[in-house]
Amino acid sequence: MTLALDDASDGELVALARRGVQAAYRVLAERHREAVYRLVRSATGDADEAMDITQETLIAAFGALDRFDTARPFRAWIARIALNKARDWGRRRAVRRLFSLGMPDHVGHSIPDEAVGADRTAEDRERLTRVAAAIATLPARLKEALLLRTIEDMSQAEVAATLGVSEKTVETRLYRARQKLNEALREDGPRRV
Repeated sequence: MTLALDDASDGELVALARRGVQAAYRVLAERHREAVYRLVRSATGDADEAMDITQETLIAAFGALDRFDTARPFRAWIARIALNKARDWGRRRAVRRLFSLGMPDHVGHSIPDEAVGADRTAEDRERLTRVAAAIATLPARLKEALLLRTIEDMSQAEVAATLGVSEKTVETRLYRARQKLNEALREDGPRRV
């Protein structure tokens, strides 16, 4: 039965999962877990948190399967959930950071340093870190379009469907995101994103 499930479309797997076939959940999770993780890791910049957010995304998606519209791609639907979970994480992190600013000085000694370690001094690693940091500074609407198009390799139409905007809006957001990245990385030299 697993072989047949592996060959099933996402829509067929959703229908089976809705009927209580546990193996269908497993196949859906295996099929989409890596893409969700990549998207969340890119959106948050934190590999450890991305693992937790990926779990939260899968749990939320499976809990909401009854609301999934089988006429839409499952990949776009779960990517939307992942981006929402990443946004929630970002808001919680901003609130924690705000509260930590009001803490007494001695409490700050136990807060881990998030600076890049000395083992990441290779030129390629440094560039990757700079690009990731530049992406993290983009406004959410630009960052999401860029991540879905470049990291997840979605078509412009898929990105538009995932974000609930027009393809022209996606095109504009991608253009602006690339412009902002090039400005941020300008001191890197003539190479462009």
